Amino acid sequence: MSHALPVTPLDTLTAALRRALPMLPVVAVMALLGLPIVPSAEGGANIADAMSGLVVLCCAIHLVRARRRPLSRTAAVVLGLPVIGIAVSAAGAADPGTGIAGLTRYLQIFVLVPAAVLLLVRDRRDLRLLAWSFVALALWQGAVGVRQYVTGTGASYQGEDVRAVGTFGPTDVMGMATVVAFGLVCAVALALGTGEARQRSVAVLCALALLPPLALSFSRGAWIATAVACGAQLVLAGLRRAVKVAAALAAAGMILVGGLGAGTSMLQERIASITQVTDAPDQSVTDRYTMWAAATDMWREHPLTGVGLKGFPDNRDGHASLALSSGSDTAGAGAAYQKQPLLSPHNMYLLVLSEQGLIGLLALAGSWLALLVCSLRGLVRVRRTPPDATGPGLAPGGTRPGTDCALVAIGLIVWQLVDFVYADIGGPSTVLTAVVLGVIGWWALMDPSTPAGSDATTPAASVREEAAAR
Repeated sequence: MSHALPVTPLDTLTAALRRALPMLPVVAVMALLGLPIVPSAEGGANIADAMSGLVVLCCAIHLVRARRRPLSRTAAVVLGLPVIGIAVSAAGAADPGTGIAGLTRYLQIFVLVPAAVLLLVRDRRDLRLLAWSFVALALWQGAVGVRQYVTGTGASYQGEDVRAVGTFGPTDVMGMATVVAFGLVCAVALALGTGEARQRSVAVLCALALLPPLALSFSRGAWIATAVACGAQLVLAGLRRAVKVAAALAAAGMILVGGLGAGTSMLQERIASITQVTDAPDQSVTDRYTMWAAATDMWREHPLTGVGLKGFPDNRDGHASLALSSGSDTAGAGAAYQKQPLLSPHNMYLLVLSEQGLIGLLALAGSWLALLVCSLRGLVRVRRTPPDATGPGLAPGGTRPGTDCALVAIGLIVWQLVDFVYADIGGPSTVLTAVVLGVIGWWALMDPSTPAGSDATTPAASVREEAAAR
């Protein structure tokens, strides 16, 4: 008669590490974004981008070893759709070298890395691990950003070095705002969809802690996108829980505004500038709308295929009005003053429209909208699943298992779709967009009939099963 071996804490830890091994390259990409970024106006690849290449390699090795079909037909179509416009635009680029560089970048961000992340995520536990990783990275970058504001060592804003930019430096002022926003959206999703009281409490505290650095980023686009994404999550989570969270966030906002002291006037002025598009707008708003008009003009001349990948900077001056400034002033956060050229319209849809034409925009935006629709369908599927069909049934907090994962995916895709109205790809934080699309893709495109659609067993349970087998 055989007896199961006792499970020790070391066994549990070993099993947890073994199980998390496929996720480590993806988590490493996020961890590397927590390191200081060398200020540069030229952009280019960084160590996190190199790590994302390793993620793709690890995924390829995993597929060879598993000997299984990489993607379902639906997933292949949705993730492969952007390739059409990217390839056509690259072929029409004025400079072949620039076209190849643009092709590589777009495939990395919108196709290869998202597909690799989708394939490496096995179940909801893996997705939750990535969601908490987003939160952890956001807390670190947010802490650095708040310290920059308090000590006056941030990026220059209105003549003072108070803008929170984290480790990204003044040349990527959207970097910290993007990271913090992703973490806040994930924290809100985990707070709304997690049944366990302790995890829900931790998620709420993390969400509240991320509000100050998001405010101190002075990023209007990130504010708008976060408000829309979290609002959508609250509505989808149900009114009862939404009212509680909304009340907590409102109270935290009042405390935040009241506790910033001299910074309150800066925040109020920045918030007011969101609506000042025709009545005395600041120069940054004028530059943005001037570049939007230039991008639209480029598209009118090349409606189907655009001016080619990476072609916006070369065609900008021929289509922009005299209202466009020579560049944005950057300084602070450890970098000397420099004039940063305006090389994109700061609107992803118009950037794609101008460089890839209608073919590229319909392909890329169509892929994103498909992810949104499929993510919403996944939430409906979770809510319609009978409790006994998912094993544990309703969670203690009254939520069905998987609700948190659905809210993570929906919140992230809504945030990205809204933020792309005010921003585009570029800078060290861009690789995080690829990871986000992979997380969204897993939830949106996973096969509901496979075991990957359910929650995984706990590490301790896995250890007991292995011990029993021995």
